[in-house]
Amino acid sequence: MEQETFIKKIDIAYREYGTPVSIVIAGIIIASAMSPSQGGGTSGLFSKSSSDNGADRSTIEEAVLPAKGVKLPVVWGDMGAQLVEAGAIDEVAFKKVYEAGPFPDEYEKLLSGRTNGTLTITPDNAGYLLNLLWAFGLANKNPILEDVSEMMNPGYGGAGNFASTGGWTAAKGNAMGHYNMHALVTLSPEQQALVDRVSKGIYRPCCGNSTHFPDCNHGMAMLGLLELMAAQGVGEEEMYEAALAVNSYWFPDTYPTIAQFMQDKGIDWNKASPQEMLGANYSSTTGFRNIASQVIAPAQSGGGNGCGVEAGGGASGPQQRQQSGCGI
Repeated sequence: MEQETFIKKIDIAYREYGTPVSIVIAGIIIASAMSPSQGGGTSGLFSKSSSDNGADRSTIEEAVLPAKGVKLPVVWGDMGAQLVEAGAIDEVAFKKVYEAGPFPDEYEKLLSGRTNGTLTITPDNAGYLLNLLWAFGLANKNPILEDVSEMMNPGYGGAGNFASTGGWTAAKGNAMGHYNMHALVTLSPEQQALVDRVSKGIYRPCCGNSTHFPDCNHGMAMLGLLELMAAQGVGEEEMYEAALAVNSYWFPDTYPTIAQFMQDKGIDWNKASPQEMLGANYSSTTGFRNIASQVIAPAQSGGGNGCGVEAGGGASGPQQRQQSGCGI
């Protein structure tokens, strides 16, 4: 009951401030790193322009985090329904996370529909997609989750101690009962090699690990997205492009700062290499801290991204996101 109440509080914050977050384990909120947006050829990096919803958005924020969203090269199909049927998502527990506000038709369709098309990530649904992809990444059987040097390393006391596993509280039974247990998507050797390679090159600013070591919700969700893209024939370059868009929405105070850094070097965000931007030099905790130290930080958009099953940010009001770790 205590854990459920905690999740409800986070969801209320999400509904108030519209900032995507994901839930913490052991009741500890790990606020995540700051992120800037894209600066495709704009003059005056943080000059204001009006977005479709009427709110002022900096031109760089709109470039990195388009208000209309970004279409991802992956079809969701009936994956939500499969996760519910497998028990990786307990539909009742999952919906309780969102009970403080309406559960949009889009959410219901993605959770139980059978004919979902291509996913589009937006500022409004980024947190929801994070949770769905987290469940998929955790449950889908994949050799990466069996790696004894990372997730299954005995030195960490078992895979169940990570934020990506212990923090998933919306499954039927214990999350570890679903960890790497369901063959929802089976990859060919070539597709698996692609996921292995790309996952090692994608970092997240909440910690210093690559997606190949998915010890937090963001990493596990990104792994799930890479698996789906590989299974659907998406190439390496497009995978990096989609991953950068997704990471940007999941860390909406981080990538605008990186975009500003690139702009200061004379490189527009839409000309920057997604693979380079997702690498350790930019997207890891240490890498981003180094980048941020060279940039005059813009006004932050408030809220925070945790590493547990959440729907929002600070409970009492908008807060600046802070750089912090994820997982053990």
